[in-house]
Amino acid sequence: MEKALMAFWERGYEATSVSDLTRVMDIGAPSLYAAFGDKRSLFEEVVQVYGAKYGSFGDRALAEEPTARAAVERMLREAAVEYTVPGRPHGCLVIHGAANCSTPEVEEFLRERRRANIAAFERRIEADVAAGLLPSDTDAAALARHAGAMIQGMSQQARDGASREELEALAEIAMSVWPRS
Repeated sequence: MEKALMAFWERGYEATSVSDLTRVMDIGAPSLYAAFGDKRSLFEEVVQVYGAKYGSFGDRALAEEPTARAAVERMLREAAVEYTVPGRPHGCLVIHGAANCSTPEVEEFLRERRRANIAAFERRIEADVAAGLLPSDTDAAALARHAGAMIQGMSQQARDGASREELEALAEIAMSVWPRS
């Protein structure tokens, strides 16, 4: 599974062929189909594994930090680290996997994961507004989209060669737009 994960993470869904997968996994096509059904099903399993192993820093930040601001700041800083780890593909599989994807079911699967992340940010921001931790006129939806755009942009920047330090600088600028109570 890890080898398939790395192949999809490096190349994206569309550019990773079944023959690429059978080669890196060292199995025959019949074994791949018997174990996973098809390429799309394997990809969906890979995304689940990726989320638990490499992409869970955002969920942890939202669960562990006392405010939405602290959670998003931590998430952006951890993204700067995670997206630039030497020896593995840079950026985020869920973001990169959709690049040049022409399979509607895969596009929608990844889109829903990204939407769920933004919805989680928005719920957390709304809770902070309700608790008086953010101003009552805070646009929770826009602020959540801003956080999502930053994560997605940092992923692409990492794939384009941005360093951890460069991404950390982006995170700092991103947090400067957050409202203060």
